[in-house]
Amino acid sequence: MWNPHAPLSTRQRQVLGAVGIGGALLVWSAVALSGLVKPYFLPAPWDVLGALGDMAQAEGDRNLFGAAWASGRRVGLALLAVIVIGVPLGTLMGASSKVNAVLSPLVDPMRSAPVVAVLPIVVLWFGIDETAKVVFLWLGASVFLIPMVRDAIVAVPRQHVILAEDLGATPLEAIRHSVFPLALPRIVDAVIVAVGIEWTYITVAEFVNAQQGLGYLIQLNKRLSANDNVFAGILAILVLALITDQALKFAKRKLFPWEAEA
Repeated sequence: MWNPHAPLSTRQRQVLGAVGIGGALLVWSAVALSGLVKPYFLPAPWDVLGALGDMAQAEGDRNLFGAAWASGRRVGLALLAVIVIGVPLGTLMGASSKVNAVLSPLVDPMRSAPVVAVLPIVVLWFGIDETAKVVFLWLGASVFLIPMVRDAIVAVPRQHVILAEDLGATPLEAIRHSVFPLALPRIVDAVIVAVGIEWTYITVAEFVNAQQGLGYLIQLNKRLSANDNVFAGILAILVLALITDQALKFAKRKLFPWEAEA
């Protein structure tokens, strides 16, 4: 049992995952029924489920599906920017010790910095519309993705570069045709992490002048003290984040079937 490398079938993973979710729901239900915590602070699972149904049937900016689409669009745009900007930058840092020496003092400390604190600066530079929200999500994810991409490039054994150069490749061609493809599975892992971070920050991004989105719904219902709706909004974000995560991992397994599943 205590073997981190023991293989599990898809069926086993599904069953064990269902056990984990079911156990959490049982504990949640037991606490709600016990009366130890007031419903205002912890609505029962069935109340949250009912709130999800009500939000799904709501109209306008309170509709659950419209809010999910708005948040998903922002996450998707930020992810595209992360891939277009962050992956090449991390690759350059990993491929060149000089580039890494120049940029790492700027990039590495950002992982420990409170990214939320830069939101006022993002708003100052990019305004209060969609651009600021996407830029904030991009920034929050990029500070983690760029070092992960750099480390993925560096982790490729030096012998692959030497072999490519022995076959006549230039150093740049060796990086492009040998190192980068070998690092690609770990780079995809970095992208998966980045998406999770973006979902983590979505409520913060939608705090600024949002007219639609799951974060907007959570804030609106919090002001109305409709905490069952607040929990429903949080649950919707968790579900969407899980779906995104599993979809990307499925794509990774199809693209790199030789990679052991984490």
